[in-house]
Amino acid sequence: MENSFLLEKLQRNFPAKIVEIEDAHNLLTVVVDVEDIVDVLRFLKSDAELQFIHLTDITAVHYPHLEKEFAVVYHVHSLIQHIRIRIKVFLYGPNPEIPTATTVWKGANWMERETFDFFGINFVGHPDLRRILNVDEMEVFPMRKEYPLEDPNRVDKKDLYFGR
Repeated sequence: MENSFLLEKLQRNFPAKIVEIEDAHNLLTVVVDVEDIVDVLRFLKSDAELQFIHLTDITAVHYPHLEKEFAVVYHVHSLIQHIRIRIKVFLYGPNPEIPTATTVWKGANWMERETFDFFGINFVGHPDLRRILNVDEMEVFPMRKEYPLEDPNRVDKKDLYFGR
């Protein structure tokens, strides 16, 4: 199965709902709106021809310079057709929300918990959305790009120590 066939099938079943398309490194990437994500995921899994039965990963990316600063990224694999697809959904911050994918794949549970734990993305309808790797008392989300990369008060980073 080719990416062009997969894209054509998606565009036929979801006209005007596939916002953006990229085919870098032979991995089809599509961007959909937040209200369409569960329908697209359910279609990919349940379509008899496509059979995207394996949810490989759910993660997120923080783009603080964009208007929609968070991207939730789904990697889905059709073991039957030997093809993968990446689906991205861009969300507004600082309290981004997206419907849960646990209604499509039960295995999305821990992936969504990890994404919540590190990025603070609320998966609406998730059966048990709580921290999974960080301590429960933590009030920040460590993968957000909200903090400077280096401590400006460190004395060992001063130019005079490097002959500048």
